[in-house]
Amino acid sequence: MKDFDFEKSLKELEDTVSLLEKGDMSLDESIKTYKKGIELSKECSKYLEDAKQKIISLSEAESVENND
Repeated sequence: MKDFDFEKSLKELEDTVSLLEKGDMSLDESIKTYKKGIELSKECSKYLEDAKQKIISLSEAESVENND
């Protein structure tokens, strides 16, 4: 996920949700759009989980340094 742009993907996910909420697409288009939204959601969640783990690691490292 080196080149992953979280903000761009989140905006795209928001736009996807808006399109689905309008309800003016065919069933096939809705399914494709929903699938795209699920993929974006998974990517964003993974990115956030990775960021959370980095913060935890940094916090733990800081805690260890302060205890030395």
